[in-house]
Amino acid sequence: MKKLGCLGIIAALSVVVALFFAVQHWSGDGPSESDVTVIVPQGSTLSSAARAMEEAGAIGSADRFLLLARFLGSDDPIAAGEYAVPAGASASRVLEMMQKGETLQRFVTVPEGWPSVMVHDALMAAGELTGEIPVPEEGSILPDSYSYTRGESRAVVVGRMQKAMADYLAAAWEKRTPNTVAKTPQETVILAAVVEKETAKPEERRMVAGVYSNRIREGMRLQADPTVIYPITQGRPLGRRILRSELDAVNGYNTYAMAGLPVGPIANPGRASIDAVLNPATTSALYFVADGTGGHIFADTLEQHNANVRKWYAIRRERGEM
Repeated sequence: MKKLGCLGIIAALSVVVALFFAVQHWSGDGPSESDVTVIVPQGSTLSSAARAMEEAGAIGSADRFLLLARFLGSDDPIAAGEYAVPAGASASRVLEMMQKGETLQRFVTVPEGWPSVMVHDALMAAGELTGEIPVPEEGSILPDSYSYTRGESRAVVVGRMQKAMADYLAAAWEKRTPNTVAKTPQETVILAAVVEKETAKPEERRMVAGVYSNRIREGMRLQADPTVIYPITQGRPLGRRILRSELDAVNGYNTYAMAGLPVGPIANPGRASIDAVLNPATTSALYFVADGTGGHIFADTLEQHNANVRKWYAIRRERGEM
């Protein structure tokens, strides 16, 4: 009887020790001595994901991982994606990452006012993306930062960007005020792109939109320099002064040579510029010119505007720019 009792105690202690080491293995430091990146493809099972983790060195044994996960982990599903597993991550942490979908997030950023050719450049430069794409339609992309995963299609990312613009524009259009001159959502994007390119100061956007709205109502030409540049560079920086011949060019975009809006957007405008066009400032101003501080000074009359232009030229001469 004593012998059986001792054997029982030994067996119990063995179970306790085994459980101790199992918990230690599950929660203790993993085998990787440096960060590793592991891709879990769409449709992967926990078993296949464990094999991928083992091959990358994130866990020591897929079989042991699966056994411990069965008894010590949860049965929540795992998410596909690219995982950046930190050095020494425990097996339990690896499972937690996959079940919470803590995938590695990569981003491509589209600043406000970027033309579509530059959006295309950024997407093509993202080596983790796949597939060829044409230059997106101008004005169809909502400026923002967009996450993507390794191996994702560029076309899919563009689709998200364009859906974001379509959704935001539709919501903003429903909130438009009576004093907007935009007759359609597309006209909103066209004018918003001009506003975006004319001022980098958020606090000026509604005022600039107000000036252009007044000019459209009066039948005046918008005379926006960025509309002259767009047909020449497709929105890329010109890198020099505009030529007289370019100011006179008739091409559907140049608002020095025609009244009304350009035939299409000259950039991808951001949310604030879209909102400004749909709710422009109430103003009698018809003109504006740079003030030397990065902003603009506005005027109601041509006489006032010409005086402001002379001040701006004096500032530029002092800077050696003229």
